[in-house]
Amino acid sequence: MYSASDLRKGLKIEIEGQPYAITDFQFVKPGKGQALYRCKMKNLITGATLDKTYRAVEKIDKPNLEERDLIYSYQDGEAYVFMDSGTYEQIHLGDDVLGDQRFFLVEDMEVKILFFNNQPIEITLPFFIEKEIVETEPGARGDTATNVMKPAKIDNGYEIQVPLFINQGDRVRIDTRTGKYADRVSKGF
Repeated sequence: MYSASDLRKGLKIEIEGQPYAITDFQFVKPGKGQALYRCKMKNLITGATLDKTYRAVEKIDKPNLEERDLIYSYQDGEAYVFMDSGTYEQIHLGDDVLGDQRFFLVEDMEVKILFFNNQPIEITLPFFIEKEIVETEPGARGDTATNVMKPAKIDNGYEIQVPLFINQGDRVRIDTRTGKYADRVSKGF
């Protein structure tokens, strides 16, 4: 159990059997009475937000969270298979947990998966991945205007916006947190 004085931004707590992460925190000391702790929280399963105020004497539950390092193996139909390199246990995750992050999976990639009561609820990928551009309009030579973007597709069909000088066959670095182009790694032939 946490006490209200333990609350801070980023702390994960449990409310009515659901895990929440504190996204904003404010300590309020009125002239009279007890100190208050105002928190904005995000549900780790549904993504819903919640505002809640705690008094200094209140106790808050700790969620049963476990973060494990796993390795992405392969896609099996609708499921994505991850393996624990220590126990060789396989975990199957669907699109509901992965969301758009499924487009950034690369075989043998190490990921962190957060489990709540032994159920996977969140995945953390490396911040950057490298992918090859398989389809885009050719860039015009000398076309270096800044902040002008064009659509491009990577090998799994995901579409990103890239600068005009990127061509088909180029390898680019993509930020997995935003899903956006970061920079060009190498030119295609």
